[in-house]
Amino acid sequence: MNVSRKRKKELRKLQEDAGRLWESQQVLVGQAADVAREAGRQLGNFNREQVAPVVQDTYNRKVAPVVDQGVRYGRHVVDDKVVPIVGGVVGTALSAWDVANAKRQGAARRAVVVPEKSGPGLGRVIAIILGVAAAVGVLAAAWQALRADDELWVADDPLSPPNA
Repeated sequence: MNVSRKRKKELRKLQEDAGRLWESQQVLVGQAADVAREAGRQLGNFNREQVAPVVQDTYNRKVAPVVDQGVRYGRHVVDDKVVPIVGGVVGTALSAWDVANAKRQGAARRAVVVPEKSGPGLGRVIAIILGVAAAVGVLAAAWQALRADDELWVADDPLSPPNA
């Protein structure tokens, strides 16, 4: 395709204008990234100096006492209500079992030696696994919330102007 000199000149001028516009936009984007980075830094300072102390104070005054009271009440219910009831039911069941065994075997009772368990039981293993999983979840959430994302604002390599 043949293009006249006048059109070539106009196209070159348009390409130069586009290049200058592209360069000015790159400068503007760089300045915007600097402003955004500084705003993030200031927001972090504000959070550390203003928000975190208020949240910590509110937690200590309002949430911690309620949690402590709930833990005390839960411990009271388990220790004073659930354990005696469960113990009574288990004791009654074992007594009935012993009576049934005694009747089945006659008057002679054999002493059965129960070997002691070695190592933690299944319930303890499950509780340990759930506790570790919860701790890992809390640590992962804290790390995600507290990590710095400053590098997300600026491109590593300056962009090249578009080809016209």
